[in-house]
Amino acid sequence: MKTDIAIKEFLNYHKANSRENTIRNHKAMLSLFLPVFKEREIESINSDEIHQFLENTFNTRKQSTKHLRFTQLKAFFNFCINILNINIQNPCCTLLLNKTYRINRPVYRTIVSKELIDEIIYKTTKTRDRLLLEIQARSGLRIGEALNLCPKHIKDRRIKIESPKSRKDFEFAYLPSNIADKLKQYITQNQISTDQKIFNLSYAGARNIIRKAGQQLGVALKPHDLRRYSASFASRNGVPLEVVSKVILRHQNLVTTQVYLGKISEEEALRWVDSLHNR
Repeated sequence: MKTDIAIKEFLNYHKANSRENTIRNHKAMLSLFLPVFKEREIESINSDEIHQFLENTFNTRKQSTKHLRFTQLKAFFNFCINILNINIQNPCCTLLLNKTYRINRPVYRTIVSKELIDEIIYKTTKTRDRLLLEIQARSGLRIGEALNLCPKHIKDRRIKIESPKSRKDFEFAYLPSNIADKLKQYITQNQISTDQKIFNLSYAGARNIIRKAGQQLGVALKPHDLRRYSASFASRNGVPLEVVSKVILRHQNLVTTQVYLGKISEEEALRWVDSLHNR
């Protein structure tokens, strides 16, 4: 069977059985694969050619992207074998390819403690800087989302995030009542107009503020550490993982959230066991 026909069958199958995001990702991958192998019979494509194609096309991309594209190709050939009944071995199933495009193990970062975060915020005296720290640490916003905030995006305790990372039209994040009150007061006192950014900072400027705030207590602090802390604090206090993932972090899947939450120390594990059994 010709490759272009097999690709058409593969995409038609996913249109009937898969979500739009899955279909879009497969289309993106196969739109690159098709011009190279369009006139080829599926049976004639070998693992060396797959390797060469992936290296030529995705050589400068992150390992996670290479792994995803490799996995998509593997799924395409499995479809040819299992659904289209093409009698071949999957050319992606070789030791070299699996080793080359395997995903790196997730790096679990150390989570800053509540006591330390609270002290860092307390010792930040400038209102704007302190409010930026609090919004990230209490609401889990990404630094870019916080820097793009305008008064028009805030209604009571709800923040509307336009053009989010998920590529949705918009998402919602939520503020604790005390932070919402502080933010409202700051906007009023500084006469910030509805379309004006609340934090008039560049990313480099915000990163520098957060770095210096951490340095006061000997902590190497980055903006994303505050978002990570927000999720971990919620999780450690009994908030269901689904809520942490979908509401606080707004992730597409729980696996990403689990990486954010970091490792649990033995001391913390024992403390939770004792708490669970009222000892």
